[in-house]
Amino acid sequence: MPNAYISGTGYYVPPRVVTNDDLVKDYGIDTSHEWIVKRTGIEARRYAEKGVGPSDLALPAAEKAIENAGLDKSDIDMIIFCTLSPTYAFPGDGVMLQEKLGRCEDGHRFIPALDIRNQCSGFLYGLSTATAMVKSGALKHVMVVGAEVHSAALDLTTRGRTVSSLFGDGAGVSIVSATEEDRGVRNWHLGADGRFADVLCQRVWDMRERPFIPQDENGVGQVKPEMMFAEMNGRLVFKHAIERMVAVLMTACWEAGITLEDVDLFCFHQANLRINQYVSDMLKIPAEKTVHNIQRFGNTTAATIPILLAEAEESGKLKPGMKVACIAFGSGFTWGAALIDW
Repeated sequence: MPNAYISGTGYYVPPRVVTNDDLVKDYGIDTSHEWIVKRTGIEARRYAEKGVGPSDLALPAAEKAIENAGLDKSDIDMIIFCTLSPTYAFPGDGVMLQEKLGRCEDGHRFIPALDIRNQCSGFLYGLSTATAMVKSGALKHVMVVGAEVHSAALDLTTRGRTVSSLFGDGAGVSIVSATEEDRGVRNWHLGADGRFADVLCQRVWDMRERPFIPQDENGVGQVKPEMMFAEMNGRLVFKHAIERMVAVLMTACWEAGITLEDVDLFCFHQANLRINQYVSDMLKIPAEKTVHNIQRFGNTTAATIPILLAEAEESGKLKPGMKVACIAFGSGFTWGAALIDW
């Protein structure tokens, strides 16, 4: 049975930088740089321009990952696209990226495209799925994408400042490939607790209702702000994030028969720098063993971990032979951890 390793990484973020001061100056939000940094660690984020969707951001990231893996686009056997901000309700962005990569042209195989909707834990759910497929021998190269365009669906007013100040746009890609070498994704552990599904959510519509979006007398859909924009019980999310991230990381290490001291680099989902610092302090993880980019990019949800991996590899902080731990927690609640021998 082959091992499954990450053969190439890539990332892309849109060029427009939106600082905390810009949220005040350009959008009139009653907040401040100091308030946001103190609670989240975020100093800036990237916003895509109108007309740009998740698959558009994913394309340059995917092309870079393919190049870094030493592969051709035709070598990719499957696309797994993780996002909470899809272009449409359906179909998913996986097929859109397939087309943008030229995989629908004559002479190309029509490879499968799978969309995963596990929000901040999406990439780890996708990585686990790709790993299982590659290790089974069914596929050789699976592209796992995390891409988000949050900026189009944020309440950029004082009313929505608690949530809107957190999120940014971006894409990260990892290619999971088969190898006979003694390396790769060693183990992963996932979890979910649906009792808290409403604690962090963006409803927009409700399929239990008729019609699923309220209409006015002209048949025009009317979405109230509490349905249109994401809502979050911040304190409850903070508490559960710490508990679940600590537990899933320790479980993954226990199942792999290693200790935290054996891990060379920790890649935490970038939801809140204070959460990650709290977890690191609880587990006595040295600061030099962690990587963060939330200060520059904000929370890019499913894209945070693949962007972190790509940046760390590009900078030389992540080298072959290192043991990497990736940990995430998000809406659902869902969570996961993966241990990788790079």
